[in-house]
Amino acid sequence: MAHVEASVRRRQLVAAARTALSRDGVAGTSLRAVAAEAGVPLGTMQYVFPSKELLLRAVIEDVVNEIAEVLGDAADLDKGLEHAIRRALDGFWSRLVAGHEDLQVMQYELTTYALRAAGQESLARWRYERYGAVVAAWCQQAAQNAGESCAVPFARLGRVVVASLDGLILQHVCDPNEARSREDLAAVTEMIVSLAGIRRNAPAGESGTG
Repeated sequence: MAHVEASVRRRQLVAAARTALSRDGVAGTSLRAVAAEAGVPLGTMQYVFPSKELLLRAVIEDVVNEIAEVLGDAADLDKGLEHAIRRALDGFWSRLVAGHEDLQVMQYELTTYALRAAGQESLARWRYERYGAVVAAWCQQAAQNAGESCAVPFARLGRVVVASLDGLILQHVCDPNEARSREDLAAVTEMIVSLAGIRRNAPAGESGTG
């Protein structure tokens, strides 16, 4: 077998694990099954990931980073906070939820696994901290770019966005109905924009008191 750099092999195996997990679930996915999916010997698989726990941790980190990147890319940060929120939520749903129910189910299953597996609990916490921090960062950047203020701390706004999406996604994967889910997403978007209480900052030198 031709030599493959460790970083490349790791990505290959994580991608294969994501495919196997989406298809077969956590309980039905073994190192042997992932090795077969990737087309590599079991020994190669075990050299890179000596245990299933280490492999699942890598998958969780990979999924979290991908979703955080999609959320960031979907937000247009040059037209104000409201525009950024609307663009990001719509883009996220289009790219990673609609037609990707298996991916979402896998995420919930991996989160449950992390919460129940001794020593892995921090992964579940890190997942939500990462999502919330990414959303808070681009909300703050969009507001600053437009000279706007937010009525709630950006960290809280980020957590609420993530929590709202989480609930909508869980309902959607339990009972997929794209038209209804889109209507619910639109309603949640309005609530988040209202929570943000976006206002234009007074120009420098103006007190705004009249």
